[in-house]
Amino acid sequence: MLAPFHYAFVQRGVWEVLLLSGAAGLIGTWIVLRGLAFYAHAVGTAAFPGLVLADGLGFSPILGAFGAAVVFALAVEALTASQRSEYGSFTALVLVGAIALGVILASDVFHSGANVETLLFGSLLLVGTRELVLAACATGAAIGGTVLLGRRWLATGFDPANARALRVWTALGDALLLFLIAVTVVASLSALGALLVASLLVLPAATTRLWTRRLVTWQLSSVVLAAAEGVVGLWISVESNAPPGAAIAVLAAGVFGIAALGRAVRPSVLAGLAAGLLLLVGATGCGTIGRTGGKGPTVVATTTQIADLVRAVGGDAVSGHEILQPNTDPH
Repeated sequence: MLAPFHYAFVQRGVWEVLLLSGAAGLIGTWIVLRGLAFYAHAVGTAAFPGLVLADGLGFSPILGAFGAAVVFALAVEALTASQRSEYGSFTALVLVGAIALGVILASDVFHSGANVETLLFGSLLLVGTRELVLAACATGAAIGGTVLLGRRWLATGFDPANARALRVWTALGDALLLFLIAVTVVASLSALGALLVASLLVLPAATTRLWTRRLVTWQLSSVVLAAAEGVVGLWISVESNAPPGAAIAVLAAGVFGIAALGRAVRPSVLAGLAAGLLLLVGATGCGTIGRTGGKGPTVVATTTQIADLVRAVGGDAVSGHEILQPNTDPH
């Protein structure tokens, strides 16, 4: 059952989600409290032009995504500085412009292909040292911002009018929150992709919000839940040969659904649903993945082509294990 965690690339994926969970849990609570879920999703999608530029010009994708996310955050903050009630409208306006620019750059200028597609959907099993460092920095920034500005963000989130009257609210404080959301989103792009990054930032915090009342408890439980969903989702993806980002997103959505039902149904029904989910997860990991005959040394092949070579050369003298299954894109 724990065999996937013996692989080095899976261990790096585990470290990535654990490091990201600190930033995702803390920033996620502010996203939910301030009603910025759409903005968080929009930042990830708006990073698309930066990814295309990075792929076309040959520099770091993370740098391109970060630049695009910062420009997006500043544009939204500038447009909403005088009309906070139009936050969602201005976010949608800038988002549409960013997507249009990305499509034009990808199709007509750089003719970008698989590299940008991979970054859009993420690949948690391909993270390296750079992504781990970025995740750690994002968590550090989230902790620092929460300690320094948490009281102001809390007051503004619960009572914006009185916060402005008491001069607790400041434009700089809001801008820093938007900036930290952008940093956390960019740090999560390599793992989850631009289209699924909100699943780690929004869903754990929204789930724990249903069962907590105190801010500190909410933040700590969000961090723990984000870490748990990330690790379990990664395990499910390896066992079922599903994309890690999609597995984490589906798991987080399922946990949120059970938590929401738990507030409306009897405990016995909730226990039955939880037991069914556990059985489903357990059934997912009952089989082996792509393991072929032989009782000798175990040979792990990354792609189906290499697995064919292992079978042709080793025959029954080796035990083969395919990470990718037939008809799976090796990219």
